Amino acid sequence: MTRSADEILDQTFAALASTTRRAILDRLSEGGATVNELAEPFNMTLPAISKHIKVLERAGLIQRGQKAQYRPCTIDATPLKAVFTWTEQYRTIWEARFDQMDEYLKQIQQKEQNSE
Repeated sequence: MTRSADEILDQTFAALASTTRRAILDRLSEGGATVNELAEPFNMTLPAISKHIKVLERAGLIQRGQKAQYRPCTIDATPLKAVFTWTEQYRTIWEARFDQMDEYLKQIQQKEQNSE
């Protein structure tokens, strides 16, 4: 079943909404890890970590391999490309607003310097 661009975005943003899941992705960006290795830094049960991993897996952000008796997890950043593409369309708006804010701050600084 092929997911639409909107479904990919929805699932990716939902997966990234959790601090725990973002931390898991950060860890996986260093290399593959088992569920036990991913669970180490958290004060959570293995079933709770497994639920987070399943959310990331459904979003396509991680893949689980099959090596002997354990299933190492690896990161798959492909869905993040959809996030990048979606946010990129707003770049010019954000940059214009930052430029306006920068100009406003310069005006305030100039007024403060003139009043000294």
